Amino acid sequence: MISKVNVPSVLNGLVLAGGKSTRMGKPKDQINWHGKEQRYYLADILAPLCDKVYLSCRPDQPLDFDPSYLFLSDSFSDIGPLAGVLSAFRNNPAAAWIVIACDLPLLDTYSLELLIKSRNADKFATAYQNPTDHLPEPMITIWEPKSYPILNGCLATGDTSLRRALINNDTFIIKPLKPEILLNVNTPDELLKASEILKKL
Repeated sequence: MISKVNVPSVLNGLVLAGGKSTRMGKPKDQINWHGKEQRYYLADILAPLCDKVYLSCRPDQPLDFDPSYLFLSDSFSDIGPLAGVLSAFRNNPAAAWIVIACDLPLLDTYSLELLIKSRNADKFATAYQNPTDHLPEPMITIWEPKSYPILNGCLATGDTSLRRALINNDTFIIKPLKPEILLNVNTPDELLKASEILKKL
């Protein structure tokens, strides 16, 4: 008798580009770190690793995206990054989604490949461990289809924290070999810090 093999779901990519960038003072997704706007850079390095890649945006966001890229408009408002994840699952609930924030300028192809190779499709999600607080980092995470109803339940209870969802469920956590990839840039001071690091790479 041949045993059934658990085949992982199709993996789609989602670049969170719908933040309001209030602390930065300008759209973070349009900052040019690598020769092109960050939203396009991340979509391009995700493309060879995923079935499809989408840019996530707010409903009220000007649709100035390059038409050669796919985009998904959030179906929810004022719930932060959870809006993008739930909207992605609404678009395709059978797929797994690797979701990355646009404010991670040091994120590279190697770190994405490592996360995908480490993926445990039997878990709620696969995430990197933040080296600072040792908690799972929701801004670069693979969310499995089984997480969709649970995330919907979080929304229903008013808990919109993706990090708490990772902490409270069966998440597979790995340590990044390059901890700097998780550097989150939200302010002009952090932008200068990241720029100095990139100059040395």
